[in-house]
Amino acid sequence: MSNADRPEPTDSSILNNPNHYNPKACEAAQQAKWAADKRFEVSNAKSAKPSRYILSMFPYPSGKLHMGHVRNYTIPDVLSRYYRLKGFEVMQPMGWDAFGLPAENAAIANQTPPAEWTFANIDNMRGQLKRLGLSIDWSREFATCTPEYYRWEQWFFLQLYKKGLVYKKLATVNWDPVDNTVLANEQVVDGKGWRSGAPVEKRDIPMYYFKITDYADELLDDLDKLEGQWPSDVITMQRNWIGRSQGMEVHFPYKNSDDISTLDVFTTRPDTLMGVTYVAVAAEHRLAKLASEQNPDIAAFCEQCKQGSVAEADLAKADKIGMDTGLTVTHPLTGAEVPVWVANYVLMSYGSGAVMAVPAHDERDFEFASKYNLPIKRVIATPDGHEGAYSERGTLVNSGEFDGLDFDAAFAAMLAKLEAQELATRKIQYRLRDWGVSRQRYWGCPIPMINCEYCGNVPVAEEDLPIKLPTDVVPDGRGNPLKNIPEFVNTTCPKCGGPAERETDTFDTFMESSWYYARFVSPNDASHMVDKTAADRWLPVDQYVGGVEHAVMHLLYARFYHKLMRDEGLVSGDEPFKNLLTQGMVLAGTLYRDNDDGSKTYYFAEEVTINLDERGQPIAAVLKADGLPVTIGKIEKMSKSKNNGVDPQQTIDQYGADTVRLYTLFAAPADQTLEWSDDSLKGPYNFLKKVWRQTQDHLQSMNNQDVATSVNIDSSKLDKAAKNLRRKTHETIAKIDHDLGTRLSLNTPVSSLMELGNELGSYMAGITDNTPSTIAVQHEALVTLLTLLSTYAPHICEQLLEQLGIDTLTLTYPVLDDAALQLDTITMVVQVNGKVRGKMDVPPDSDAESLKAQAKAIDSVAKFLTGAIKKEIVVPNKLVNIVVVG
Repeated sequence: MSNADRPEPTDSSILNNPNHYNPKACEAAQQAKWAADKRFEVSNAKSAKPSRYILSMFPYPSGKLHMGHVRNYTIPDVLSRYYRLKGFEVMQPMGWDAFGLPAENAAIANQTPPAEWTFANIDNMRGQLKRLGLSIDWSREFATCTPEYYRWEQWFFLQLYKKGLVYKKLATVNWDPVDNTVLANEQVVDGKGWRSGAPVEKRDIPMYYFKITDYADELLDDLDKLEGQWPSDVITMQRNWIGRSQGMEVHFPYKNSDDISTLDVFTTRPDTLMGVTYVAVAAEHRLAKLASEQNPDIAAFCEQCKQGSVAEADLAKADKIGMDTGLTVTHPLTGAEVPVWVANYVLMSYGSGAVMAVPAHDERDFEFASKYNLPIKRVIATPDGHEGAYSERGTLVNSGEFDGLDFDAAFAAMLAKLEAQELATRKIQYRLRDWGVSRQRYWGCPIPMINCEYCGNVPVAEEDLPIKLPTDVVPDGRGNPLKNIPEFVNTTCPKCGGPAERETDTFDTFMESSWYYARFVSPNDASHMVDKTAADRWLPVDQYVGGVEHAVMHLLYARFYHKLMRDEGLVSGDEPFKNLLTQGMVLAGTLYRDNDDGSKTYYFAEEVTINLDERGQPIAAVLKADGLPVTIGKIEKMSKSKNNGVDPQQTIDQYGADTVRLYTLFAAPADQTLEWSDDSLKGPYNFLKKVWRQTQDHLQSMNNQDVATSVNIDSSKLDKAAKNLRRKTHETIAKIDHDLGTRLSLNTPVSSLMELGNELGSYMAGITDNTPSTIAVQHEALVTLLTLLSTYAPHICEQLLEQLGIDTLTLTYPVLDDAALQLDTITMVVQVNGKVRGKMDVPPDSDAESLKAQAKAIDSVAKFLTGAIKKEIVVPNKLVNIVVVG
């Protein structure tokens, strides 16, 4: 039998044998070669080759890779290697999204400066990424927490400030009164600070904002350019987030001292205006403040509303509470007095801080009105039997002169009447809000502004950039430690020369991740934020890969930043990422016990013994430590909290990086979830061992013949098996080119390669005499297999190609031979009265008459031709059907 069919040796003494596949030795050797010859570094100089910029969303340096990282970075690496084979000059860089709250939290826990923790993690993760065999240009590496990077962020902020695209205003935030710090929405747990446990307050503090709303229309309209190139769900999420809506701003008059003021409300449903039974305002609204001055109970309630999270999602889930202010406004159409309530579900930071309430046609208003026994008036025809709020559009009822109108007619009629009285205007409003970029945290890029008692907010002089963040600080979680560093805070006003204080807020970390892709084109440029010539060569990113969880914030801010950089003359084009692939999550099973308090204790798989049924399905589990039952939970996203993660390093140590790469892309389409299975790794691993053995067999069969001449194939001398192998070889070349280059399908090529490997194995097993022709055919198939497989499993394939005498530095995509795809014969089905009675091998495109004659000569067919032949039907290259009667 051939080597490909032999059992894999297990004796450890064989591991150094060159005929044995040793992933650890193989991968170390190839990675050393790549590093020595700087294989994947690319220049910004002009090249005759077309360019491809392929990029993954860069990682936060948490210290350790997880399987999500492995999948995320293997996808673009396969594409990078594919395009290099196709003759492209490919840039695939890597960097580190290094600022952020996790580093601060780790620093608090470990009593170490965030910088020290961050750079140690970067060193560790860099080594892990290199062990994966990623074809990264490491000469372009940077971390966003270095002054060399963030100085340009500060510089760009100053340019936008000069243009009036940056402003400062009060913003409502989550405030922890014990730790004296602002909390992100996700740090508020059940209305309390995640660390201190203190009830969270709403507090207004000054923050800097980017005028992203100035670009709202362009951000929305340019999504049309991304149709077919970005996932449709991402485009939809961005459209909804921007949320352009046409409506009406309605003015409800009220008397303020001796003047008439108006309560201004925007609505997309002016057709329901006759159904307004109350208006609700935020606790910070001027009418709420006016009522608070007159009623201490309302003042106390407004203070209560300032507790808890300011996140929309939290407010949606919170119990709706309110209080009647005793004030009223005048309905602009009916003249009736409408009560004003202060309610906790209205935020001052959204719109005007007031909403008109139509309980019959809005679920939230219905809930509130039902709770407080407020009137509910239906003004849209509602289906019989419907209960609760009816929010669909329809025909107006109970609306006086507007009865019988549909939405559009009612909109026009109400606008005409109210506009004439200056009580309404047509208005386009956006859900999108200006981007607040200030964060009251230490570990971030310092905002380059100075606060002067006399001059106000003054920009730092450009020649003083970068404003460096002190890196020897150990935060304690109680406020921003920058405020307590005199040498950082105390400075001189650039405008008047007097004493002043430096801004201690730092930038939102989305700032760093919004332009890093552009910095990669010229990462070491000390004179420019982005080198325009390099940007014109590489941008936009041809293929961007990352998680769908970044669909709105990161991807929207990056698109906004690109347009800002375009308008500054730094880059060309309107969009940063030409194509986007959102990879699916990696899932794994969970094992746990329920605790008395309702929580769960999760266990690692190695802590548990799992019993399987006869089909290999888990039926029960016990904890090894005590032998007591453990619940086998559902398949969920890998996470530390549920102890269902798989350590990539351990898996690589066991199977090798090539197997892990192959499995993560073979087991499921790249954009769908992957259910991890340790047992399933054995399939790809055995496939690679088989390919290794096939190569050793081939080397032996060549018997020192000249490899270069073995590729010259004389098709006229090939037997049927050889022609079939050649056909399979070139079918695989064509299919993988289409899958990777057009369909962006990364799992199907692996199946094709395994099929080619099986065909090659069958061919090699059936050879009885190694002639030059048979050697040439198997050589072509093997080299093709190794070349195409090298995009997925680069270490083993490049080592085997080198054993075959092939220079992997100049490796190119195999050339398709259309002639090899042609069939000498095809098999056609022969039917009698629609039932299959035989088959025949014939030349393709044979004439109909000869096919009929050959079909009737088949013994198994002829015995059914006992009656008169009424009709003979020929479907070219498929079947012959003979219709017999009698």
